[in-house]
Amino acid sequence: MGSATTFSFSSVLKPSLWVQKDSLFVYENRPRKNRSPVPVARLFGPAIFEASKLKVLFLGVDEQKHPGNLPRAYTLTHSDITSRLTLAISQTINRSQLQGWYNRLQRDEVVAEWKKVKGKMSLHVHCHISGGHFLLDLCARLRFFIFSKELPVVLKAFVHGDGNLFNNYPELKDALVWVYFHSNLPEFNRVECWGPLEDAAAPSDGGGKGEGLGHKLFPSAYTEKNNWAKPEPCQEDCSCCFPPTSLIPWPQDFPVEGP
Repeated sequence: MGSATTFSFSSVLKPSLWVQKDSLFVYENRPRKNRSPVPVARLFGPAIFEASKLKVLFLGVDEQKHPGNLPRAYTLTHSDITSRLTLAISQTINRSQLQGWYNRLQRDEVVAEWKKVKGKMSLHVHCHISGGHFLLDLCARLRFFIFSKELPVVLKAFVHGDGNLFNNYPELKDALVWVYFHSNLPEFNRVECWGPLEDAAAPSDGGGKGEGLGHKLFPSAYTEKNNWAKPEPCQEDCSCCFPPTSLIPWPQDFPVEGP
């Protein structure tokens, strides 16, 4: 998300939401003959959330209303021009944040929704890894790594931006987080359980080696012991599942990867 006047492979290589000075990439200038920026990978060090760079928009939601009774979705995007994050909290994803060819090219947004399934609350987070155009496919492994590494920052932004909700309903911090990585490549098309929100939002050194952070936080034996299974809503009309349909209009029929 930045100037729409130029195109470079490096701008597509990165999900620009994650590329900040203290994160995966820093930028150096080439010699004077060519002043275009060159991404320099910095693969170590924790992701850092800066509250001063977060702008929060409340669109038709009530901070007092529990998300088990009123639909609640998060749309998080980043501006390359201002280096600020914008978080929209609404009853569905905020499509106006995702308009424009540059946004459709980068696909660096993160969207999420609260669900009540059989009486239990959970947060479902969606990231687009690849598919749509070949540049995303070429960078799928890197994008998967970056999203996995930086998602704690995203979750922290949700908790901070929706602070009044969590103050009113602190038990939501114990809700399980399910992360959906959407990809046209089977290796990266997966769902992971990242455990309770409060733990998943804690800084971490991120994933790697083809695995998301959920694999490192909670190995399969731990998740089996805690009976963490992807929540499936009732097939018939009921009062224990809400909302009745997903707020995220992305494909969600893909295999679950055990952490």
